[in-house]
Amino acid sequence: MMKKNHNYPVPLDEQLCYTIYSAEIAIQRAYKPLLNELGLTYLQYLVLNVLARDGQQTVGNIAESLMLESSTLTPVLKRIESAGLVRRTRNPDNERQVLVVLTDPGHELMSKAGCLGDELLNASGQSAVQLGELNRDVKQLRDAIYSRIQRHP
Repeated sequence: MMKKNHNYPVPLDEQLCYTIYSAEIAIQRAYKPLLNELGLTYLQYLVLNVLARDGQQTVGNIAESLMLESSTLTPVLKRIESAGLVRRTRNPDNERQVLVVLTDPGHELMSKAGCLGDELLNASGQSAVQLGELNRDVKQLRDAIYSRIQRHP
């Protein structure tokens, strides 16, 4: 007879981290058909969303907004620049900084992407209020964790 080992982790379906991770995958799968129509990956969409919301940004500011490393964004920015959706230029006040701005085609594409929120509402069966409350709760959890581990990207 084998002894039960109490050092095993909690089953995945009972772990909050896995639930959030797998929910994120489900959301991306719900978005995928629409993103495919737009010719974007999810990360490209996120970058364009930051620029549409905030206007011209440094690569560092975009990375901070998305909680990523700047080096992660470089290939993404190159791809969307080659597609004509953004323009990258050196900051004349600081040559080490690269400024990124949406082009007119980028703005047009983002106006078409507004339907992603509707897709999540439809796919989830939740109301906008319910999803808003869930979003607030998850953000509070994220911020509480970052405040305690002292490492906010």
